[in-house]
Amino acid sequence: MVHFLVRRLGSALALIFLVSIISFALIQAPGDDYATYFQMMAQAQAGTSYEDARAAAEQLRERLGLNLPLYEQYFRWIGGMILHGDFGQSFVYNKPVGELLSERFWRTLAIAATCHLLATLIGVGLGILGAVQQHRLGDRIASTFAFLGMTIPRFFMALIILYWLAFVVGSPYVGSLYSPEYIFAPMSFAKLWDLLKHVWPILFVAAFGGLAYNMRVMRGNLLDVLRQPFIEAARAKGLPGRTVVLKHAVPNALHPLVMYQGIAMPYMLSGELEVAIILAIPTIGPLMLDSLYRRDVWVTATIFLLLSVILVAANLAADIVLGLIDPRVRQGGTL
Repeated sequence: MVHFLVRRLGSALALIFLVSIISFALIQAPGDDYATYFQMMAQAQAGTSYEDARAAAEQLRERLGLNLPLYEQYFRWIGGMILHGDFGQSFVYNKPVGELLSERFWRTLAIAATCHLLATLIGVGLGILGAVQQHRLGDRIASTFAFLGMTIPRFFMALIILYWLAFVVGSPYVGSLYSPEYIFAPMSFAKLWDLLKHVWPILFVAAFGGLAYNMRVMRGNLLDVLRQPFIEAARAKGLPGRTVVLKHAVPNALHPLVMYQGIAMPYMLSGELEVAIILAIPTIGPLMLDSLYRRDVWVTATIFLLLSVILVAANLAADIVLGLIDPRVRQGGTL
């Protein structure tokens, strides 16, 4: 097991390093930078002449180190991160990127983890229901949920909820996490309930798509297991149907579902980002979009790197769980 963990961890670190290079190159691909954005804003909003704005942009580019070769900018960024825990300085907010992201990142991760938990529990339950009642009412209900969750775009669902909240309900607090009276109040059940009333669109949209995929994976796997000879033997012994399904069939249908969880967590995170951008919820999503627009390169690069780390860590965790429950994975075999 130790050799398996070392091998998986080494490949995960190598993948994160490769992703950091690719994401940094993609961010720089458009060819402009924060100094270019500064020049455009100086001309459009301050009425500065083209020559003066360009001269100021060149001075800013030199002061921020944006005139250095891309490889040197990358190694300064990644080196400061590894050696000093420094993610760079935000050009727009004039504060360390780590400080800027600290609260938003953990808030985003907590919401995504909640969505993932809900999608897994509800999706697995619906998958078991659909497999046990194949081609009957329960299966049709579960399949309908799966079809809707997999076909309706998440941004479209978020837009419908935004329209309903803003124009039908008339909610005055769209785009916030708390009502004004709870912003500076200590955490309590009342404040937690107020938080849930504000973030439920994110939980609903992200979890709805996730439970659809979990349901389909669980239903398909369980149907295959229920046709196996050992299940028929258990039924022939006179075991109750619930015991056969829950104690014999379901545990043997979990392997592919566990593998899928390595993809499901990033899927929840991306769903949270989409809905948060549309509803302007103060998590990483709106900040990422704003940093892309303003060419705040260190904020954008750090966010991309953190999202990549979550993706790799989720897959690594899925591999570890599979290695614990299946010796063939630890030995390098296939399922």
